[in-house]
Amino acid sequence: MSPFEYAPAPESRSVVDIASSYGLFIDGEFVDPADGTMFKTVNPATEEVLADVAEAGETDIDRAVRAARRAQETVWGPMPGSERAKYLFRIARLLAERSREFAVLETLDNGKPIRESRDVDVPTAAAHFFYYAGWADKLDHAGFGVAPRPHGVAAQVIPWNFPLLMLAWKIAPALATGNTVVLKPAETTPLSALLFADLLRQAELPPGVVNIVTGARETGAMLVAHPGIDKIAFTGSTAVGKRIAREIAGTRKTVTLELGGKAANILFDDAPIDQAVEGIVNGIYFNQGQVCCAGSRLLVQESVADEVVDRLKERLATLRVGDPMDKNTDVGAINSAAQLERITRLAEAGTAEGATRWSPACDLPEQGYWFPPTVFTDVSAAHTIAREEIFGPVLSVLTFRTPDEAVAKANNTPYGLSAGVWTEKGSRILWMADRLKAGVVWANTFNRFDPTSPFGGYKESGHGREGGRHGLAPYLVDGSTD
Repeated sequence: MSPFEYAPAPESRSVVDIASSYGLFIDGEFVDPADGTMFKTVNPATEEVLADVAEAGETDIDRAVRAARRAQETVWGPMPGSERAKYLFRIARLLAERSREFAVLETLDNGKPIRESRDVDVPTAAAHFFYYAGWADKLDHAGFGVAPRPHGVAAQVIPWNFPLLMLAWKIAPALATGNTVVLKPAETTPLSALLFADLLRQAELPPGVVNIVTGARETGAMLVAHPGIDKIAFTGSTAVGKRIAREIAGTRKTVTLELGGKAANILFDDAPIDQAVEGIVNGIYFNQGQVCCAGSRLLVQESVADEVVDRLKERLATLRVGDPMDKNTDVGAINSAAQLERITRLAEAGTAEGATRWSPACDLPEQGYWFPPTVFTDVSAAHTIAREEIFGPVLSVLTFRTPDEAVAKANNTPYGLSAGVWTEKGSRILWMADRLKAGVVWANTFNRFDPTSPFGGYKESGHGREGGRHGLAPYLVDGSTD
């Protein structure tokens, strides 16, 4: 039993008005889909239907792309960067002013704890718009060629794990560089993007600069394939990223892909264990482990492995699993029934292959999609749970003896998105970072993001960077090559 009993501290859902149905946001207005098709979005914590949402078809996609093209060529592209910056600053301020509304809606539609939506997702989303507003009138000095110009119309397809934050990661640099956008949010989490569309009207963004088309995979595929698209930005699974790369090969379209990961969180025997345990917990149980860069493989130096696992289990026993709208909740609901089935199947494979499974005692709600924080020990690199991206609150613990062995085990994956290193020796951190095949290496921390810092991977984790000055590059063309 936890040494402390927490009284319920629910956030009020009355701060956000959820309409019974939503249309598509095209050319500055909400419109009905051409064929009238709708789908339902549900609260994963309760399975309650939140709203009916329009599903865009080919006619709708074409209309959105044409609106974006018209806005880019007549308004947004010719607009001075200093003027575009004013709109981005306005969007950032409105996000900050309406942060509670966005946080509540994000938690209802996604299932993540309100504490994470409130303290991480929404503030970081606003910070990205503030940051890229500062770049909008400085593109000539960003180091991307002479008189850089925008590609034109960007198609952006985002995932369900960080709906608003992924929207900001993509829209902010696209607008700062003079591109216009057609965004397709994930089928299971469209509501914060649609609320953002309302915010864009409040900000008086010119019609057509940002268009939001909702739907399932077919909608995203139609958007990517549209001949009027110049630039594609995709965050999602490696399988879909590969398919996009194949489909656009030989076309004039450019693409950035931020895909899957199987990150190693590496703990040496001289690491501060209390601090490291907090980093391990944040690395894999933040957002229910539904994070592409989650530290899902814990590599612990053999001499301290038993102590670390024992301390980790003690810490997990204090995590509060339950109602995402409760401010005391640490671990919320899994986003969908399909994702819960995948997590369950892979966890069962871990047990079947001989790994030892442990979860803290916790009562899971009867309604909704839930999976307890889980640790597997006695794991080898051959286990399915050590190789496949689970995208859930499941940690695999492996051991190593030497730094060389740690590097070899960490790099034994087709992915290359992120890694973490825990040690008191700065020289060892630099030595490891130089050898780890990961786009981001955190030192004595994990899952730390800042709009000024680039993020991305290589190998099967994709290519291109988002965030920082580097995040401008995918949206610019060197004007001297015209």
